[in-house]
Amino acid sequence: MERPSANLDYLRQAVNLRALAQRNPLNEYKTEAFAMFEAMLGHVRESVTQMLSHVELQRPEAPAEPEPPKQMSAQHPDPHTGQDQIAGKAPLGASAQVVNVGGTVEARQAARDVDPNNPATWGRVSRNAPCPCGSGKKYKHCHGVL
Repeated sequence: MERPSANLDYLRQAVNLRALAQRNPLNEYKTEAFAMFEAMLGHVRESVTQMLSHVELQRPEAPAEPEPPKQMSAQHPDPHTGQDQIAGKAPLGASAQVVNVGGTVEARQAARDVDPNNPATWGRVSRNAPCPCGSGKKYKHCHGVL
């Protein structure tokens, strides 16, 4: 099969001769090119159908039984004491103490001094920061509304 661009070049030359017969060359070119395109699609469909008719499917052999997963154990050492927190888990309902290990001493002190119910203890809050009241909204949409 020749390349399609060569066929279109030949078509362009042949269509110019039709102008002598008082026919619009552009319309003739469109009509002939579309007919060539449909013929090419038919050829492609035929080729694909022919290839698919010769395909032989093979079933892969079943893999051997997979080994059962090994028993996993979870450990979570406490960074302060080094003891396993999972083994010595507190019973449900027991209160857990939250330890703030990040930040500076001043930041931890300021975090303890902030009262979510008293805006006077919040200090300077950025407008895009979460609101200290605990609503989950940005400060500018909660207590920082102008």
